[in-house]
Amino acid sequence: MYMGLDLGTSGIKAVLLSTTGQLVAQTTVSLPISHPKPLWSEQDPGEWWHACVKAVGLLRHSSADLSGVEAIGLSGQMHGATLVDVDGQPLRPCILWNDGRSYAQCAELEKRLSDFRTLSGNLAMPGFTAPKLLWVAREEPERFSRIHKVLLPKDYVRFRLTGEFATDLSDAAGTLWLNPAERAWSKRLIEACDLGIEHMPALFEGNEVTGVLSPAAAAELNMPRVPVVAGAGDNAAGAVGMGITEQGQAFLSLGTSGVYFAVSDRHQANPNRTVHAFCHCLPNRWNQMSVALSAASCLAWLADVTNTPAGDLLSELDARNETSTDVTFLPYLSGERTPHNDPHARGVFFGIGADTRRTDLTLAVLEGVAYAFADGQDALEAAGTNIDEVTLIGGGARSRRWRQLLADVLGRPLTFRDGGEVGPGLGAARLAQLGVTGAFSQERLSAICPQPAELDRHEPNERCRDYHQSQRYRYRRLYELTHELTRPDVAASSPS
Repeated sequence: MYMGLDLGTSGIKAVLLSTTGQLVAQTTVSLPISHPKPLWSEQDPGEWWHACVKAVGLLRHSSADLSGVEAIGLSGQMHGATLVDVDGQPLRPCILWNDGRSYAQCAELEKRLSDFRTLSGNLAMPGFTAPKLLWVAREEPERFSRIHKVLLPKDYVRFRLTGEFATDLSDAAGTLWLNPAERAWSKRLIEACDLGIEHMPALFEGNEVTGVLSPAAAAELNMPRVPVVAGAGDNAAGAVGMGITEQGQAFLSLGTSGVYFAVSDRHQANPNRTVHAFCHCLPNRWNQMSVALSAASCLAWLADVTNTPAGDLLSELDARNETSTDVTFLPYLSGERTPHNDPHARGVFFGIGADTRRTDLTLAVLEGVAYAFADGQDALEAAGTNIDEVTLIGGGARSRRWRQLLADVLGRPLTFRDGGEVGPGLGAARLAQLGVTGAFSQERLSAICPQPAELDRHEPNERCRDYHQSQRYRYRRLYELTHELTRPDVAASSPS
């Protein structure tokens, strides 16, 4: 068997995969998120390890025989700045991917290096790791001076598992310190943040072994000392889990955030369109991504503020069979990346009247997230990304209505496959199997990472085209008319 450990934002998932590729068991342990100040989003790295130990323990309690595990693969939320000292102790809470405090440092970073976008292949955005370190250097210089290594979230868990400082290329690309075209750390990008190569973990392809469980970790997990494979950032791992490994294949992830991920056989950057150009976690493959910072989390937020489970909101909408609404929703609860690169963007409900019902709000949320994906698709296509087929993954993809709505809005067929809700954890387990069962080859990749069985296919409904064109026009205009009101200098001002 092979284990995948997926460190998400809201929880850590442990997945067991049989040698024949069947899902044996999975468990999830929730994680808290802290928002101590506006735009801030943090987690305690110690909580990740405690949750990891608990998740593995729950697998054992589910009658899974962990003595048969042959290797562990890792996946995780990207971009988080996890700073550790010479003893491997965290210096502060991790600054997460959806933290917007370092927006000023993005401009500073690009001023420091005139060819920054050429080297990194990406636009500096507050969610990425590099500008976060400039913020720490300015605001917390004593902590900055004690940094021994800068780790990504899953790689802190790796350190606790093996004692090794290592990462994979797909996750490293999201730091803005990697040159994706060369698949190597860039000395100049790193030094632009007053750091050195010595502060970076070792680089590996996603299917390479980075170490073995330490005696202490093996004892705490009650497992044999098995190899730990590099793994991937959550999106690249999700792609491997769904067999998205070749040029032209793509997926939409309806998770906490929303990701449109497309595979290519070469590095294809277009930072000015806010498209992310990263390395895939497999050799000689790259990917382009558009990212919406809030996706399924928007429905979770509505469920929370209405004190109604998300499943009940969807069931209520289905029962009323409502397919249109006068309400428009901007899903920018944590700012936005593609296409706006605006950490100050905020969510908006527009068009509410005395006759507005809760179902209108639910439908508006589903539509708003779909329109964010449509913006992402436009940006990818403008960047020259080739998209042949699209698979849906993530917790939100369990909703058949939402899947069909996405097909209608994007104007292309979408496929929902078995295991889509497991996503990155499944990919991490597959990478573990790739890492310990022989040399990498196309034949082995095809055998170990096939596309799972198709459960549903959604063709776009042409009758909905005019409605969504009208709604999306209002959606776009609403942002254009309101985004300046969310800027700190405007929000802090008062009439004279």
